[in-house]
Amino acid sequence: MKRYAVMVFLLVFVCAGLGLAQEKKFPVRDITNVVVWAAGGGTDVCNRIVSGEMAKLFKVNINVINKPGGVGGSIGMNDVYSRPHDGYTWAGVSESCVTAGVQGGWDKRMYVWDYFIVGGSPDVLSVTPNAPYKDLKELIEAAKAKPGSIRAGASASGSIHHLNLLALEKGSGAKFNYIPYPGSAPAQTAAMTGEVAVVVTSVAEQQQLIRAGKLRPLAMLTPQPFTMKDVGSIPSSFGPYPGLSTYLPIMQAIGFAVPAKVPENVKEAIAEVFKKVIASDTLKVWAEQNYYTLSGKTGKEAKEEFEKLESLFAWTLWELGAAEVNPETLKIPKP
Repeated sequence: MKRYAVMVFLLVFVCAGLGLAQEKKFPVRDITNVVVWAAGGGTDVCNRIVSGEMAKLFKVNINVINKPGGVGGSIGMNDVYSRPHDGYTWAGVSESCVTAGVQGGWDKRMYVWDYFIVGGSPDVLSVTPNAPYKDLKELIEAAKAKPGSIRAGASASGSIHHLNLLALEKGSGAKFNYIPYPGSAPAQTAAMTGEVAVVVTSVAEQQQLIRAGKLRPLAMLTPQPFTMKDVGSIPSSFGPYPGLSTYLPIMQAIGFAVPAKVPENVKEAIAEVFKKVIASDTLKVWAEQNYYTLSGKTGKEAKEEFEKLESLFAWTLWELGAAEVNPETLKIPKP
C-alpha cells in the first residue's frame, strides 16, 4: 500500500512538473498582431518591424494584419479583447487609441491592457507642392479669411494627428475642414492627389514623400524646429502662435498591447524578447534612419504612460468640443 502511495505521489509530482514546464513555454504556436490602424502608417510600420524581429527570437510566425475602423482604433481593440487572453493575439496600438472611450467606441479604461511601447516621431504639418502658402502664417491667415474652406486630412477622429490639428485651430484661431481617414497613409495619399490641401502626420510617415517633393512641410507641431537630412530645418509652429503651448506638444507612443489578464509568465516572455529587439542594432539603425525615438517601456512604466495619455487626450478633446462622452463618465481623472 505504501509503495502504491509513493508511486501515485511521484506520478502527481512529475505531472505537475510537466504542467509547470509547459505553462512556462511560450510561444508554442504562431501569434497574430492586429494593428488597429490602416496599413502603411506609423503604427503599422513599427509593429511590422518589431514583430518581424521578435518572430526570429521566438521561432514562430507573428502574423501582422490590419483591422482599422471605428473611433480611436476601437474595432481592432474590441476584436482583440474579445479573443482568448492567452498572449497569442496582440493589438498594434498607438497613443491615439486612448480616445476611443470618450468617442463612444470603447466602454473600458485603457488600464485593461498591458503595453509594449516601441517609440514615436513628432508631427509635422505639410501641404501639396503647388499650394499657394509659402509658410504656416499664410496658411493660417487664409483659413481665418474663409473658415472651413481649406480641407485638412489626418487619421481618424481622436487620433494624435487630429488632436494636433484641433490644437492648431484653437491656438491660432483658424478653422479647417477636417477630413478623417482610417490611417496616416490614406491621409497622405489624399494630400498628394489634391483631395485635401493640408495633412498632419508624423515626420517618420512623411519623410519619403517630403524628400520626393510630393509634400512640402510648413511647420512642426512641437516647440522646436526639426532638421531632416537632405531637406533642412522645418520651423516650429510655436514661434508665430505661442498659444499652441496650451495644448502641445503631444508625443506618439506606438507599440502593441495584450489584455492585462494574460498570464504573467506569458507577458514576461514577451517583454524579455521585446526588450532584446529594442536594444538590437537593427532597431537602433532603423529608428535613426526613420526619425523615431525608441522607448522600450513595458509593465508598470508603460501602463502609467498610457494612463497619462488617456487623461490628457480625453480631457483635451472634451475641452476642444470634440468628444462625445464626458471623461468623468468613464472616471478618467483630469491631467
